[in-house]
Amino acid sequence: MRLAFILDPIERLLPHHDTSFALMLEAAARGHETYDLRIHDLFARSDRPWATARRVEVVRPIAPGEPHHRAFEERCEPLDWFDAILMRKDPPFDLAYLYATHLLSLADPTKTFVLNDPRGLRDANEKLYALHFPDLIPPTLVTSDNRRLKEFLSEVGGEMVVKPLDGFGGIGIFHVHTNDRNLNAILETATDHGRRMTMAQRYLPEVRQGDKRIILLDGKPLGALLRVPREDESRSNMAVGGAGMKGDLTDRDREICAQVAPRLAADGLYFVGLDVIGGYLTEVNVTSPTGIQEIDRHDGVHLEADILDFIEARVRGLG
Repeated sequence: MRLAFILDPIERLLPHHDTSFALMLEAAARGHETYDLRIHDLFARSDRPWATARRVEVVRPIAPGEPHHRAFEERCEPLDWFDAILMRKDPPFDLAYLYATHLLSLADPTKTFVLNDPRGLRDANEKLYALHFPDLIPPTLVTSDNRRLKEFLSEVGGEMVVKPLDGFGGIGIFHVHTNDRNLNAILETATDHGRRMTMAQRYLPEVRQGDKRIILLDGKPLGALLRVPREDESRSNMAVGGAGMKGDLTDRDREICAQVAPRLAADGLYFVGLDVIGGYLTEVNVTSPTGIQEIDRHDGVHLEADILDFIEARVRGLG
C-alpha cells in the first residue's frame, strides 16, 4: 500500500513517544510505502484533491542525535493515488486545519481510506465532543462570560479546571480556587476578556492518581495509559512532565467506551483517545491520539499492528 501521513514537521517526531512514528515504522515493516506531507501540501484542481508528498522511511535511532528518518523522492499526486491517508496533524484546529478537512473530503472513498473521517474531524472538537455524553462527564460549563464562570466555581465547591477549546498538551489549562487572588486574572486570560469561549469542569481530585488515556480502535478499547502529574503540577499531560504508567481497564472504563462507540462509528472516528479521570470522561481526542508506544512498553503489546491490520482491512474493502 501507499500510505500518506499528514503531520507536523517529521523532524520533530519523537521516535520513542509519537504514535505516528510507530505507525510509520510498522507500515514499513510490512512493505508499505510511507509518504510525509504537511497541510499546506494539499491543493485542489477543480473538484480533484492533490498533494505534494515525500516518500520517507523512519528508523529507530540507536544513539541520541541520530536521524530518525530518511527522505526520498517528492511526488505530486491526486489523493486517490494513495491507498490510505492518516490525518495526524496536532492541534490547534485552526482555519488551515479546517480547510484541509474539506480537501480531504473530496478524496474518492472508493479508492482511498481517510483516518479519521474528515467530516468527523470537523464536527468533533476534542473538548466539546464530550458534551454528547452528559451522563459520563463531570459538571461542565462552556462560556466566555467570567461572571458565569465564577458562579459555576461556587456551584462545584470552589475548585475547577479551565481549559481552552483548541488547546492540546496541557497548554492553557488552569486549576483555579475560589480564594485564589489571581482568579480574576486567570479567567480574563482564559476568555480573553470575554471574547473567547472556554471550558470549565469541576476539579476531580482523582487526577493526582492519574489521568487515564484509553485508546479506541473502531469503538473497541485496545489499552490504556495512566498519566500521573508531577508533584509540582496540576496537569498530567506527558508534554508537561506527566509520568506514563500502566493503566488497567476497569468496568467503568469499558462502560464509557461502550456508550461512546456508536456515536464515534456514526462520525467515522475510528482511532480515538478517551481521557478519563475518576470514572468521568473529560475529553475525546480525535486529531492525533497518542500513547500507543507507552502502552506497548507497559503491557508488552504491539498496538500499531492492530491499527495497521484495521487500515489494511479497510483498504481491501474499498470499491
